[in-house]
Amino acid sequence: MTDRNADLVARAKRVFTPNYSPAEIVLDRGEGAYVFDVEGHRYLDMVGGIAVSALGHNHPVLIEAIAAQIHRVLHLSNLYYNRPALELAERLVAHSFADRVFFCNSGTEAIEACVKLARRYAYDRGETDRVEIISFEHSFHGRTYGALAATAQPKYQEGFGPMLPGFSWLPVGDFAALEAAVSSKTAAVLIEPIQGEGGVNVPPSGFLAACRRVTERAGALLIFDEIQTGIARTGRLFAHEHEAVTPDLMALAKGLGGGLPIGAVVARADVGASLAVGRHGTTFGGNPVACAAGCVVLDHVNSPEFLAHVSQVGEQLRAGLTELAVSTGAFKDVRGRGLLVGAELADDAPFSSADVVKGARSRGVLLHVAGPRVVRLVPPLVIDSAHVDEALDAIGATMSELIG
Repeated sequence: MTDRNADLVARAKRVFTPNYSPAEIVLDRGEGAYVFDVEGHRYLDMVGGIAVSALGHNHPVLIEAIAAQIHRVLHLSNLYYNRPALELAERLVAHSFADRVFFCNSGTEAIEACVKLARRYAYDRGETDRVEIISFEHSFHGRTYGALAATAQPKYQEGFGPMLPGFSWLPVGDFAALEAAVSSKTAAVLIEPIQGEGGVNVPPSGFLAACRRVTERAGALLIFDEIQTGIARTGRLFAHEHEAVTPDLMALAKGLGGGLPIGAVVARADVGASLAVGRHGTTFGGNPVACAAGCVVLDHVNSPEFLAHVSQVGEQLRAGLTELAVSTGAFKDVRGRGLLVGAELADDAPFSSADVVKGARSRGVLLHVAGPRVVRLVPPLVIDSAHVDEALDAIGATMSELIG
């Protein structure tokens, strides 16, 4: 007998902790830009595992590389070197500002490592009072304690006791506040080149450069959280390339593994040297299967043709949403870069972003939210023009229904 969504969801609710609120469908398989539930219903995936499935689902080259590595060895630990981790690190160094790479398993782990590394780098230079980490309002850097302290959204911190000390938040785009805040006590400024979960907010032109200027002047580090924006998501391999600004440290995850759990910190040589033996570590970081996947993803997305495709399809998506904003009056802003796109509901729209997501899902298209008023689209980077049209049709029909 075929499994039913309702039956499996009921079983899940009996055993899972209630920290998530998933849609009441059970996804079973994927192919390209589509996923299928256990009852056989097909959905166009404009979520991509929250900006993870860069090559879509069941991509043959990715599956082949993963299968080949599984048949060689699954796990080794960092007591030994392994070739896939080495080759992925070499690729990251070759295609970024960085000289050194630390692998972990997720974005929040990468941020934790960045925070530790920034403070240790100052300590190694004899600046023991330089511990402050400055981040920005509406940011999201993760849910473990260091990353949570940097996440300037109190709703995620409520009820979890005192946050780690030494963190402060500034408004994004406030050049004067940035100039005033960064000092000899600042270990690092931490910023997302585009805020994802916080609402798909693009900093004003020149703000990343200002972060670079004030950190250099103060002797602090600049950390870019490219967990969501990196790996071709915005039409460049890394989003900071749009602004021609280079950080000292960068956190990566999500799309890097193409669907397998991976995180990475890439760093300048002198900064990376502060992660000396025993100062940080992880059992699973640099897992050979995840790194084999990462090599395939990087090789696939890092070409002028592929990056141009992401930019072009992203422009089509934003243009279509902008047309819906004009025709329906339901959106007041459409923003983002490449295939990181947010559509903010009009102030007088009598429904939420979750309502839009639910309506689109009933029409076979999966969307995500970035707060109660922003619909977020972070699809596989391999979607094409027809997929965009399909998504826009579903969103348009949903808006018409919600408006009445």
